[in-house]
Amino acid sequence: MRFARAVSAVGLAAALTLSTVAAATSAQAAGQNYVALGDSYSSGVGAGSYTSAGGSCKISTNAYPYLWKNANSPASFNDVACSGAVTDDVLNNQVSALSSSTTLVSITIGGNDAGFSSTMQTCVLDSDSACLSAVNSAKAYAQNTLPGKLDQVYSTIRSKAPNAHVVVLGYPHLYQVPGSCIFGISDTKRTAINGAADTLDSVISQRVAAAGANFAWADVRSLFSSHEICGSSTTWLNSTTWPIDESYHPKASGQAGGYYPAFSSH
Repeated sequence: MRFARAVSAVGLAAALTLSTVAAATSAQAAGQNYVALGDSYSSGVGAGSYTSAGGSCKISTNAYPYLWKNANSPASFNDVACSGAVTDDVLNNQVSALSSSTTLVSITIGGNDAGFSSTMQTCVLDSDSACLSAVNSAKAYAQNTLPGKLDQVYSTIRSKAPNAHVVVLGYPHLYQVPGSCIFGISDTKRTAINGAADTLDSVISQRVAAAGANFAWADVRSLFSSHEICGSSTTWLNSTTWPIDESYHPKASGQAGGYYPAFSSH
């Protein structure tokens, strides 16, 4: 009996501890002032359910910022991510949403700077050699020019929102190689495109590490594994679609299954 009571007491204490931690985490989230920055992977292009206020930025309520907001009810929420954004757009049009009261920031940026959209167009429409040339140009830009642009973005975020925890999310592989697709572009092209994503993510993660303790890197590639185009599981990414701008972007399932947990865990 004494042993049973002791076990029950230990179980109760553990349950109380877990509930206390959960309550504290919930309370902490509720007190957050959250601003979402970035490009189409943050605005949610490809995920549908676009807000009227987002206009051409195509801000989706299925994107990870809205999913986090709906789950955590922060004190304030401002989503200024925008389709097609490059680093200069973040600096010129988005960081004004930040302030000293901002406590949480998310961002995806860099893919458009490196010309990923035009690279994809070349790879889909042209030859293997043209695709490889476009990919190599994008990788060279990412390695040589993008670091300075990312440093400027991160330092500006830190200056505008000195009290914020900043989560920088990367980009997934677009294809599983070899995959289940019978038609479409060659595996040579698919491998090259994935290699460009690896280069981009490597550069971004290095600059995040250099940005300071308030910055965290969230790698989404492992979460998207097997869910890429031609993947063996349910595909989380759009292939060629109409409207064309939603091509090669996460579906609602990719935002919920990939980006949202990556952001929430950091």
